[in-house]
Amino acid sequence: MSSTPSLRPVPAAAAPEAPVALITGATSGIGLAIAHELAADGYRLILVARDLERLDATAVRLMHRYRIVCEVLSCDLSRTEGDGTIGGIRQVTDLIDSRRVDVVVNNAGFGLRTSLLRTDPAELAKLDTVLIRAVEDISWHAAHAMRARGRGGIVNIASMAAVTTMGTYAGAKSHVLIFTESLAAELAGTGVTATAVLPGFVRTEFHDRMDVDMSHLPAAAWVDVSTVARQGLRDARAGKVVSVPGVQYKLAYAAAQVLPRPLIRFASNGFRFTRQSRR
Repeated sequence: MSSTPSLRPVPAAAAPEAPVALITGATSGIGLAIAHELAADGYRLILVARDLERLDATAVRLMHRYRIVCEVLSCDLSRTEGDGTIGGIRQVTDLIDSRRVDVVVNNAGFGLRTSLLRTDPAELAKLDTVLIRAVEDISWHAAHAMRARGRGGIVNIASMAAVTTMGTYAGAKSHVLIFTESLAAELAGTGVTATAVLPGFVRTEFHDRMDVDMSHLPAAAWVDVSTVARQGLRDARAGKVVSVPGVQYKLAYAAAQVLPRPLIRFASNGFRFTRQSRR
């Protein structure tokens, strides 16, 4: 598909000068919740995901509910071209280079259905491409474009898994956290912010897609997806580098900064074994 998204305006749509937000993984979960929050604030949206039919349906709902302009870009962020370039990521970065985007939300991602050693290396590489390479490349292009304009915001959805040792997903999200912290330091004083959002357990399609039964978790472990979206955007607007939605996870994140690493490994391994035994 062309890197130029299809514009689908509706009556009483946002004015051309409305701020523009690009969201990857925008058709479900946290990405969709963030799209609703930004649409309610009058943003013009560019929704990025793989499923064009679902993208179109999501865009129509948002446009009619909030009377905004919404565009869609269907691409697979893990798709590699014959020359070795990652075509899906290139579609997004080309768009960012060619027009004004005020806010970028890197939310696209997935989890592995099996443990590290039981997963094919090609699938591990695909995970790294979507969770790490896409975040880095899209953030890099957005940061340069925004810095030239003197304003903008980059929001990277990491995870509380970033402070654990729960497999490759945790490693990738740890990378996102540290990358965002480094990016925020480089952008200090430029008018451009970078924020890593670290959700805990959120009721979305994420665990269902991994075929993982999470019914054993207590209600207190879960954070509502709307809370994650609102808190993450609020902290990003305040210029915070790290956002941890939910009181229980704020406490957990603070504890993780001082707990001995062997204890974190022990707790992480215990959770992983429980999860595998219930699959």
